[in-house]
Amino acid sequence: MLVLISACVSDSTVGKVANTEVNKTRENTVQHTVGSLRFIGEQRIPLKAIYADTVVGGLSGIDYDARTETWILESDDRSEYSPARFYTATLNYDQHAFTSVTLTGVHFFKQSNGKNYPDAKLFEKEGGEVADIESIRFDPLDDSIWYASEGSRKLGLNPFIRQAKRDGSYLSTLPTPAMLNVSPNEETGSRNNLSFEGLSFSPDGKYLWLGMETAIYQDGPVATVDKGAVSRITRFDRKGKVFEQYAYPLDPIQVAAAPGRFSDNGLSEVLAVNEHQLLVLERSGVQDATGVFKFYIRLYEMDIHGATDIKDIASLKKAKYVPVQKRLVLNLNEAGLPKIDNIEGIAWGHKLPNGHDTIVLVSDDNFDQTQVTQLLVFEVLPK
Repeated sequence: MLVLISACVSDSTVGKVANTEVNKTRENTVQHTVGSLRFIGEQRIPLKAIYADTVVGGLSGIDYDARTETWILESDDRSEYSPARFYTATLNYDQHAFTSVTLTGVHFFKQSNGKNYPDAKLFEKEGGEVADIESIRFDPLDDSIWYASEGSRKLGLNPFIRQAKRDGSYLSTLPTPAMLNVSPNEETGSRNNLSFEGLSFSPDGKYLWLGMETAIYQDGPVATVDKGAVSRITRFDRKGKVFEQYAYPLDPIQVAAAPGRFSDNGLSEVLAVNEHQLLVLERSGVQDATGVFKFYIRLYEMDIHGATDIKDIASLKKAKYVPVQKRLVLNLNEAGLPKIDNIEGIAWGHKLPNGHDTIVLVSDDNFDQTQVTQLLVFEVLPK
Protein backbone atom coordinates (compact mmCIF):
# COMPACT_ATOMS: atom_id res chain seq x y z
CA MET A 1 0.00 0.00 0.00
CA LEU A 2 1.26 3.47 -0.86
CA VAL A 3 1.79 5.60 2.23
CA LEU A 4 1.66 9.36 1.66
CA ILE A 5 3.70 11.47 4.04
CA SER A 6 3.68 15.26 3.80
CA ALA A 7 7.02 16.93 3.16
CA CYS A 8 8.98 18.23 6.10
CA VAL A 9 9.97 21.88 5.60
CA SER A 10 12.97 23.28 7.46
CA ASP A 11 14.76 26.62 7.70
CA SER A 12 18.22 25.26 6.99
CA THR A 13 20.18 26.48 3.98
CA VAL A 14 22.40 24.58 1.64
CA GLY A 15 26.06 24.68 2.63
CA LYS A 16 28.99 25.59 0.45
CA VAL A 17 30.72 22.91 -1.57
CA ALA A 18 33.72 21.54 0.26
CA ASN A 19 37.00 21.59 -1.64
CA THR A 20 37.33 17.83 -1.24
CA GLU A 21 34.11 17.37 -3.24
CA VAL A 22 35.13 19.38 -6.30
CA ASN A 23 36.47 16.39 -8.21
CA LYS A 24 33.65 13.99 -7.38
CA THR A 25 31.85 12.66 -10.43
CA ARG A 26 28.35 14.05 -10.92
CA GLU A 27 25.95 11.19 -11.47
CA ASN A 28 23.75 13.18 -13.84
CA THR A 29 26.60 13.47 -16.38
CA VAL A 30 27.01 9.71 -16.82
CA GLN A 31 25.71 7.81 -19.82
CA HIS A 32 22.53 5.94 -18.88
CA THR A 33 20.39 3.12 -20.20
CA VAL A 34 16.68 2.75 -19.56
CA GLY A 35 14.75 -0.48 -19.78
CA SER A 36 11.77 -0.06 -17.47
CA LEU A 37 10.93 1.68 -14.20
CA ARG A 38 10.03 0.27 -10.78
CA PHE A 39 8.08 2.54 -8.44
CA ILE A 40 9.75 3.15 -5.06
CA GLY A 41 7.62 5.77 -3.35
CA GLU A 42 5.89 9.13 -3.18
CA GLN A 43 6.04 12.26 -1.06
CA ARG A 44 3.78 15.30 -1.20
CA ILE A 45 4.24 18.94 -0.25
CA PRO A 46 1.09 20.54 1.20
CA LEU A 47 -0.88 23.03 -0.88
CA LYS A 48 0.56 26.57 -0.61
CA ALA A 49 3.00 25.56 2.11
CA ILE A 50 4.99 28.56 3.38
CA TYR A 51 8.77 28.34 3.34
CA ALA A 52 11.00 31.34 4.14
CA ASP A 53 8.08 33.71 3.49
CA THR A 54 7.42 32.23 0.04
CA VAL A 55 4.49 30.16 -1.19
CA VAL A 56 5.57 26.69 -2.33
CA GLY A 57 3.87 25.38 -5.45
CA GLY A 58 3.96 25.33 -9.23
CA LEU A 59 7.01 23.05 -9.15
CA SER A 60 7.65 22.38 -12.82
CA GLY A 61 11.38 21.64 -12.90
CA ILE A 62 13.77 19.49 -10.85
CA ASP A 63 17.43 18.49 -10.95
CA TYR A 64 20.07 16.81 -8.79
CA ASP A 65 23.75 17.56 -8.19
CA ALA A 66 25.49 14.40 -6.97
CA ARG A 67 28.58 16.35 -5.94
CA THR A 68 26.71 18.30 -3.25
CA GLU A 69 23.81 15.83 -2.90
CA THR A 70 21.51 18.78 -3.53
CA TRP A 71 18.18 18.91 -5.33
CA ILE A 72 16.72 22.03 -6.90
CA LEU A 73 13.04 22.60 -7.65
CA GLU A 74 11.85 25.66 -9.56
CA SER A 75 8.42 27.22 -9.46
CA ASP A 76 6.68 28.45 -12.61
CA ASP A 77 4.93 31.11 -10.54
CA ARG A 78 5.03 34.29 -12.66
CA SER A 79 5.94 36.22 -9.49
CA GLU A 80 2.26 36.33 -8.52
CA TYR A 81 2.53 34.51 -5.17
CA SER A 82 6.24 35.16 -4.53
CA PRO A 83 9.08 36.37 -6.79
CA ALA A 84 10.26 33.89 -9.46
CA ARG A 85 12.32 31.39 -7.50
CA PHE A 86 13.82 27.97 -6.95
CA TYR A 87 14.23 25.84 -3.86
CA THR A 88 17.05 23.60 -2.71
CA ALA A 89 16.08 20.35 -1.06
CA THR A 90 17.15 16.95 0.19
CA LEU A 91 15.29 13.79 -0.78
CA ASN A 92 15.72 10.69 1.35
CA TYR A 93 15.08 7.39 -0.39
CA ASP A 94 16.60 3.99 -1.03
CA GLN A 95 15.51 0.94 -3.02
CA HIS A 96 12.77 0.19 -0.48
CA ALA A 97 11.11 3.51 0.33
CA PHE A 98 10.99 7.26 -0.21
CA THR A 99 10.82 8.65 3.33
CA SER A 100 11.04 12.45 3.16
CA VAL A 101 11.62 15.61 1.15
CA THR A 102 13.01 18.60 3.03
CA LEU A 103 13.33 22.10 1.65
CA THR A 104 16.67 23.63 2.65
CA GLY A 105 16.75 27.02 0.93
CA VAL A 106 15.11 29.39 -1.53
CA HIS A 107 16.68 31.71 -4.10
CA PHE A 108 15.14 34.29 -6.37
CA PHE A 109 15.99 34.37 -10.07
CA LYS A 110 17.46 37.74 -10.98
CA GLN A 111 17.18 39.75 -14.18
CA SER A 112 20.33 41.14 -15.82
CA ASN A 113 19.79 44.37 -13.84
CA GLY A 114 19.99 42.45 -10.57
CA LYS A 115 16.30 42.83 -9.74
CA ASN A 116 13.73 40.09 -9.19
CA TYR A 117 11.48 39.27 -12.12
CA PRO A 118 8.25 41.30 -11.91
CA ASP A 119 4.67 40.10 -12.10
CA ALA A 120 2.48 41.32 -14.99
CA LYS A 121 1.25 44.39 -13.10
CA LEU A 122 4.73 45.58 -12.14
CA PHE A 123 5.93 44.82 -15.67
CA GLU A 124 3.35 47.25 -17.07
CA LYS A 125 4.67 49.97 -14.76
CA GLU A 126 8.41 49.36 -14.75
CA GLY A 127 9.19 47.02 -17.65
CA GLY A 128 11.67 44.17 -17.43
CA GLU A 129 10.50 40.62 -18.15
CA VAL A 130 7.85 38.38 -16.68
CA ALA A 131 9.40 34.94 -16.21
CA ASP A 132 7.41 31.74 -16.68
CA ILE A 133 10.13 29.28 -15.76
CA GLU A 134 9.46 25.68 -16.75
CA SER A 135 12.78 23.86 -16.42
CA ILE A 136 16.00 24.08 -14.41
CA ARG A 137 19.32 22.21 -14.64
CA PHE A 138 22.64 22.13 -12.83
CA ASP A 139 25.55 22.79 -15.19
CA PRO A 140 27.68 19.60 -15.33
CA LEU A 141 30.86 21.59 -16.04
CA ASP A 142 30.76 24.37 -13.43
CA ASP A 143 28.80 25.65 -10.44
CA SER A 144 26.08 27.48 -12.36
CA ILE A 145 22.48 26.60 -13.14
CA TRP A 146 20.45 27.04 -16.34
CA TYR A 147 16.74 27.66 -16.68
CA ALA A 148 14.15 28.10 -19.43
CA SER A 149 11.18 30.47 -19.52
CA GLU A 150 8.19 30.34 -21.85
CA GLY A 151 7.98 34.12 -22.11
CA SER A 152 4.58 35.59 -22.91
CA ARG A 153 3.08 36.08 -26.34
CA LYS A 154 0.35 38.23 -24.79
CA LEU A 155 2.98 40.60 -23.34
CA GLY A 156 5.27 40.39 -26.36
CA LEU A 157 8.02 38.65 -24.36
CA ASN A 158 10.16 36.00 -26.07
CA PRO A 159 10.97 32.70 -24.38
CA PHE A 160 14.55 32.40 -23.19
CA ILE A 161 17.26 30.17 -21.72
CA ARG A 162 19.48 31.74 -19.08
CA GLN A 163 22.48 30.84 -16.97
CA ALA A 164 22.65 31.91 -13.32
CA LYS A 165 24.82 31.52 -10.27
CA ARG A 166 23.74 29.13 -7.53
CA ASP A 167 22.09 32.06 -5.74
CA GLY A 168 19.97 32.90 -8.81
CA SER A 169 21.97 35.95 -9.95
CA TYR A 170 22.12 36.49 -13.70
CA LEU A 171 25.11 35.33 -15.73
CA SER A 172 24.08 35.14 -19.39
CA THR A 173 21.33 34.50 -21.95
CA LEU A 174 21.70 31.76 -24.54
CA PRO A 175 20.93 32.90 -28.11
CA THR A 176 17.97 30.94 -29.50
CA PRO A 177 16.54 30.70 -33.05
CA ALA A 178 14.28 33.50 -34.25
CA MET A 179 11.75 30.91 -35.46
CA LEU A 180 10.97 30.14 -31.81
CA ASN A 181 10.28 33.73 -30.79
CA VAL A 182 6.78 35.09 -30.22
CA SER A 183 4.93 37.32 -32.65
CA PRO A 184 1.94 38.97 -30.90
CA ASN A 185 0.39 40.20 -34.15
CA GLU A 186 1.02 37.21 -36.44
CA GLU A 187 0.60 33.46 -36.13
CA THR A 188 4.29 32.64 -36.35
CA GLY A 189 6.73 31.34 -33.77
CA SER A 190 5.84 30.15 -30.29
CA ARG A 191 2.29 29.89 -29.06
CA ASN A 192 1.39 31.56 -25.79
CA ASN A 193 2.27 29.40 -22.79
CA LEU A 194 3.31 26.56 -25.13
CA SER A 195 6.97 27.12 -25.85
CA PHE A 196 10.23 26.43 -23.93
CA GLU A 197 9.15 23.55 -21.70
CA GLY A 198 12.01 21.03 -21.53
CA LEU A 199 15.75 21.50 -20.93
CA SER A 200 18.56 18.98 -20.44
CA PHE A 201 22.34 18.84 -20.74
CA SER A 202 23.99 16.18 -22.84
CA PRO A 203 25.97 13.68 -20.71
CA ASP A 204 29.28 15.40 -21.49
CA GLY A 205 27.90 18.85 -20.67
CA LYS A 206 28.84 20.26 -24.08
CA TYR A 207 25.29 20.64 -25.35
CA LEU A 208 21.84 21.70 -24.17
CA TRP A 209 18.66 20.06 -25.41
CA LEU A 210 15.53 22.23 -25.60
CA GLY A 211 12.04 20.78 -26.01
CA MET A 212 9.07 22.83 -27.22
CA GLU A 213 5.79 22.04 -25.51
CA THR A 214 3.94 21.78 -28.82
CA ALA A 215 4.11 22.86 -32.46
CA ILE A 216 5.13 26.39 -33.39
CA TYR A 217 2.60 28.04 -35.68
CA GLN A 218 4.67 27.33 -38.81
CA ASP A 219 4.60 23.60 -38.15
CA GLY A 220 0.86 23.08 -37.82
CA PRO A 221 -1.88 22.90 -35.21
CA VAL A 222 -1.71 21.64 -31.63
CA ALA A 223 -2.83 18.14 -30.72
CA THR A 224 -6.48 17.13 -30.74
CA VAL A 225 -8.26 13.96 -29.63
CA ASP A 226 -8.04 12.73 -33.22
CA LYS A 227 -4.52 13.77 -34.15
CA GLY A 228 -1.19 14.50 -32.51
CA ALA A 229 1.16 17.41 -33.18
CA VAL A 230 4.88 17.88 -33.76
CA SER A 231 7.34 19.46 -31.35
CA ARG A 232 10.82 20.68 -32.23
CA ILE A 233 13.63 19.40 -30.02
CA THR A 234 16.86 21.35 -30.50
CA ARG A 235 20.45 20.70 -29.48
CA PHE A 236 22.56 23.82 -28.86
CA ASP A 237 26.23 24.18 -28.05
CA ARG A 238 27.07 26.19 -24.96
CA LYS A 239 27.24 29.43 -26.95
CA GLY A 240 23.81 29.03 -28.50
CA LYS A 241 24.73 27.67 -31.91
CA VAL A 242 22.08 25.24 -33.14
CA PHE A 243 23.85 21.93 -33.60
CA GLU A 244 20.80 19.97 -34.75
CA GLN A 245 17.02 19.92 -34.46
CA TYR A 246 14.50 17.09 -34.68
CA ALA A 247 10.75 16.60 -35.04
CA TYR A 248 9.16 14.81 -32.10
CA PRO A 249 5.67 13.35 -32.78
CA LEU A 250 3.31 14.16 -29.93
CA ASP A 251 0.41 11.85 -29.09
CA PRO A 252 -3.21 12.90 -29.59
CA ILE A 253 -5.05 14.13 -26.49
CA GLN A 254 -5.75 11.00 -24.48
CA VAL A 255 -9.43 11.58 -23.61
CA ALA A 256 -12.03 14.11 -24.78
CA ALA A 257 -12.89 16.92 -22.39
CA ALA A 258 -16.43 17.53 -21.17
CA PRO A 259 -18.48 19.73 -23.53
CA GLY A 260 -17.20 23.30 -23.47
CA ARG A 261 -14.17 22.36 -21.39
CA PHE A 262 -10.41 22.37 -22.12
CA SER A 263 -7.96 19.60 -22.96
CA ASP A 264 -4.45 19.42 -24.38
CA ASN A 265 -1.39 17.26 -24.88
CA GLY A 266 2.20 18.40 -24.99
CA LEU A 267 5.79 17.82 -24.04
CA SER A 268 6.45 18.79 -20.41
CA GLU A 269 10.16 17.91 -19.98
CA VAL A 270 13.16 16.21 -21.56
CA LEU A 271 16.08 14.37 -19.96
CA ALA A 272 19.18 13.17 -21.79
CA VAL A 273 19.89 9.45 -21.50
CA ASN A 274 23.02 9.28 -23.65
CA GLU A 275 24.34 10.94 -26.80
CA HIS A 276 21.45 9.89 -29.01
CA GLN A 277 18.48 9.20 -26.70
CA LEU A 278 16.28 11.43 -24.53
CA LEU A 279 13.47 10.72 -22.13
CA VAL A 280 10.41 12.80 -22.99
CA LEU A 281 7.47 13.45 -20.67
CA GLU A 282 4.13 13.88 -22.42
CA ARG A 283 1.27 15.31 -20.42
CA SER A 284 -2.43 15.55 -21.26
CA GLY A 285 -4.69 17.68 -19.09
CA VAL A 286 -8.42 17.06 -19.54
CA GLN A 287 -11.21 18.97 -17.78
CA ASP A 288 -14.37 17.27 -16.58
CA ALA A 289 -17.79 18.94 -16.48
CA THR A 290 -16.92 20.79 -13.26
CA GLY A 291 -13.66 22.15 -14.66
CA VAL A 292 -11.40 19.86 -12.63
CA PHE A 293 -8.43 18.44 -14.55
CA LYS A 294 -7.44 14.81 -14.85
CA PHE A 295 -3.90 14.19 -16.09
CA TYR A 296 -2.57 11.51 -18.39
CA ILE A 297 1.21 11.11 -18.20
CA ARG A 298 3.44 9.03 -20.42
CA LEU A 299 7.23 8.73 -20.39
CA TYR A 300 8.87 7.95 -23.72
CA GLU A 301 12.43 7.32 -24.81
CA MET A 302 13.19 9.03 -28.14
CA ASP A 303 16.10 8.17 -30.42
CA ILE A 304 17.56 10.55 -33.00
CA HIS A 305 19.16 7.77 -35.06
CA GLY A 306 17.73 7.89 -38.57
CA ALA A 307 15.75 11.09 -37.97
CA THR A 308 15.97 14.18 -40.19
CA ASP A 309 17.83 17.24 -38.94
CA ILE A 310 15.13 19.91 -39.47
CA LYS A 311 17.01 23.00 -38.26
CA ASP A 312 16.95 24.49 -41.78
CA ILE A 313 13.30 23.63 -42.50
CA ALA A 314 11.25 26.77 -41.83
CA SER A 315 7.88 24.98 -41.81
CA LEU A 316 7.01 21.32 -41.36
CA LYS A 317 3.47 21.58 -42.72
CA LYS A 318 4.32 20.30 -46.19
CA ALA A 319 7.94 19.27 -45.65
CA LYS A 320 9.29 15.77 -46.08
CA TYR A 321 11.19 14.58 -43.04
CA VAL A 322 11.66 11.59 -40.75
CA PRO A 323 10.66 12.23 -37.11
CA VAL A 324 12.46 10.67 -34.18
CA GLN A 325 11.43 7.22 -33.05
CA LYS A 326 9.93 6.89 -29.59
CA ARG A 327 9.39 3.98 -27.20
CA LEU A 328 6.93 3.97 -24.33
CA VAL A 329 8.82 3.46 -21.06
CA LEU A 330 5.98 4.06 -18.62
CA ASN A 331 2.32 5.01 -18.65
CA LEU A 332 1.86 6.52 -15.19
CA ASN A 333 -1.89 6.07 -15.34
CA GLU A 334 -1.31 2.32 -15.40
CA ALA A 335 1.25 2.34 -12.56
CA GLY A 336 -1.27 1.73 -9.78
CA LEU A 337 -0.84 5.07 -8.00
CA PRO A 338 -3.94 6.55 -6.32
CA LYS A 339 -3.44 9.91 -8.03
CA ILE A 340 -1.41 11.19 -10.98
CA ASP A 341 -1.14 14.94 -11.16
CA ASN A 342 0.40 17.46 -13.54
CA ILE A 343 3.87 15.91 -13.86
CA GLU A 344 6.23 18.50 -15.37
CA GLY A 345 9.71 17.71 -14.02
CA ILE A 346 12.09 14.76 -14.30
CA ALA A 347 15.68 14.27 -13.14
CA TRP A 348 18.27 11.58 -12.57
CA GLY A 349 18.73 10.90 -8.86
CA HIS A 350 21.44 9.07 -6.92
CA LYS A 351 22.36 5.50 -7.66
CA LEU A 352 21.06 2.65 -5.54
CA PRO A 353 23.37 0.14 -3.80
CA ASN A 354 22.72 -2.32 -6.65
CA GLY A 355 24.17 0.21 -9.11
CA HIS A 356 20.87 1.07 -10.72
CA ASP A 357 19.92 4.65 -11.54
CA THR A 358 16.93 6.40 -10.05
CA ILE A 359 14.56 8.91 -11.60
CA VAL A 360 12.47 11.47 -9.75
CA LEU A 361 9.33 13.15 -11.10
CA VAL A 362 7.60 16.25 -9.71
CA SER A 363 4.16 17.71 -10.37
CA ASP A 364 3.07 21.33 -10.83
CA ASP A 365 -0.06 21.85 -8.73
CA ASN A 366 -0.83 25.26 -10.26
CA PHE A 367 -1.56 26.43 -6.69
CA ASP A 368 -4.95 24.76 -7.17
CA GLN A 369 -6.83 23.01 -4.36
CA THR A 370 -7.92 20.22 -6.71
CA GLN A 371 -4.29 19.31 -7.44
CA VAL A 372 -1.25 18.15 -5.46
CA THR A 373 2.50 18.62 -5.44
CA GLN A 374 3.84 15.08 -5.63
CA LEU A 375 7.36 13.72 -5.97
CA LEU A 376 7.68 10.19 -7.32
CA VAL A 377 10.84 8.06 -7.18
CA PHE A 378 11.54 5.16 -9.54
CA GLU A 379 14.32 2.63 -9.87
CA VAL A 380 15.62 2.41 -13.44
CA LEU A 381 15.88 -1.19 -14.58
CA PRO A 382 18.46 -1.45 -17.37
CA LYS A 383 17.79 -3.08 -20.71
